[in-house]
Amino acid sequence: MKRLRLTVQLLFTIVTNGYMYGFLNGKIYRGALKYACVPGLNCYSCPGAIAACPIGALQALLNQRGLQIPFVALGFLFLFGSFLGRFVCGWLCPFGLVQDLLHRIPIFKKKKCLPLHRVLKYGKYAVLVLFVCVGSLFLFGGFAKVPAFCKYLCPSGTLFGALPLLGANEALRSQAGGLFFWKLGILLGIVLLSVKVYRPFCQYLCPLGAVYGWFNRFSLVQIQWEKGRCVSCMACERACPVALSLQEISRSPECIRCGKCVDACPQKCLHFWKKS
Repeated sequence: MKRLRLTVQLLFTIVTNGYMYGFLNGKIYRGALKYACVPGLNCYSCPGAIAACPIGALQALLNQRGLQIPFVALGFLFLFGSFLGRFVCGWLCPFGLVQDLLHRIPIFKKKKCLPLHRVLKYGKYAVLVLFVCVGSLFLFGGFAKVPAFCKYLCPSGTLFGALPLLGANEALRSQAGGLFFWKLGILLGIVLLSVKVYRPFCQYLCPLGAVYGWFNRFSLVQIQWEKGRCVSCMACERACPVALSLQEISRSPECIRCGKCVDACPQKCLHFWKKS
């Protein structure tokens, strides 16, 4: 399953960022597909992106004049969440793939979580509330509303959007200022931390993961546990990259459905679909 997941991650990233003209000319695709959202944190401003990011779309609608309910963005989030939950994070998110690849670099002693993990894991909910919702409405933008998460924090936007655009567009390079270097610093910090700690952005800062985590208990895609066949060897817990217990696997908001527990189980009592 490890090879299958990597293949799906790579293919999905390539397909959803397949606008090659944008990479060559430093321009963003603005066709009809940009009105739709992809499931993962895939920056609208990436020159190759063929659709929008759900968090970016949510902020854009919150930024509109007057207080309006962003039904379209919420609809996409509900659709992806109810079917997939955080399976999106484990299999379909481009920035999740980047962190996975960084964590494979064979330096440093690897860690599943940061110290104070039980407290820090709620950071992504704080980002969702303060940057995506409250921040986009008025906190950071004042009367001139701004997508606060995208503008001040999102490392995926820096990696897939700002850097390729600056590389291909000389006019934009002359406009790069303090805000760009602030976000570049955030990206570099997460890149370095990802080499040692498994998916630090996903675990502690990602607002999209916070949203999908709410759906984990009842989403269509689940990891099922056949309790009667289990011998309590705890191989699944040792394999889990985010240090979940057997009882927490799949249902916890932290589970990204990566499938490592399924591969590790010697009794084959963990699987993605319930056997008949």
